[in-house]
Amino acid sequence: MDRLMKHTEENVLKQQALDKKAGVDKNAKSGRSSQVKPKSSSDSKLDKEETKNNVAKGKKRKADSGIEKNNSAAEKLLKIQIPSTLKKQLVDDWEFITQQNKLVKLPRSPNVEDIFTKYLDYRSKKDGMKTDAVGEILKGLRCYFNKALPVVLLYQKERDQYHEAVSDNVTPSNIYGAEHLLRLFVKLPELLAFVKIDAETLIRMQQKLHEFLKFLQKNESTFFLATYDGPKITEGSGKGKDN
Repeated sequence: MDRLMKHTEENVLKQQALDKKAGVDKNAKSGRSSQVKPKSSSDSKLDKEETKNNVAKGKKRKADSGIEKNNSAAEKLLKIQIPSTLKKQLVDDWEFITQQNKLVKLPRSPNVEDIFTKYLDYRSKKDGMKTDAVGEILKGLRCYFNKALPVVLLYQKERDQYHEAVSDNVTPSNIYGAEHLLRLFVKLPELLAFVKIDAETLIRMQQKLHEFLKFLQKNESTFFLATYDGPKITEGSGKGKDN
């Protein structure tokens, strides 16, 4: 309290003088700090390079975003509706292998190649000789089946059987049948999402795949096993998580 000035007219004038002086000093300091140092030629060059790099990164992010968008669109456009009876086949297939420890006896008859041949004959009789588009679809299915089977279409418990049944000069489509071919249709939207296909082609492809699934359904009793009577999985084989 002893350091506070008394409220007198003289002291008020002193306070106003001090406030005025403090305002001048503040403005002077602010003016000095607001001055911008002129850029040298090297600084300008660095700024240009940084701007160029940022633009390039922006373009890359935009391109990557475009790829993801196209992949996502492809996966959404291709909707494969599996008939209810074939869905039951998929459930039974899972139960035989994972719950009952049974395997499909190989080689299967009819195998995938036999089924494709029968379908081509069926379409030829139904549509005349205009089966080029059907042939292309079957060619694509064959390629995807042979490549995808050992990677994403087998349960872990089936892998030992695969290595025993499929040799270097034999393709999976000559060994496996409808049970494993049907699994491919579950994975196709995911697999085709990484292929650049326009929307119109995807729609036509979807129609052709649905027609093929109807053919499988129509011949279900001929193409599919009612029960798996093949060798049971031996204890200790196929350890690991099912795919």
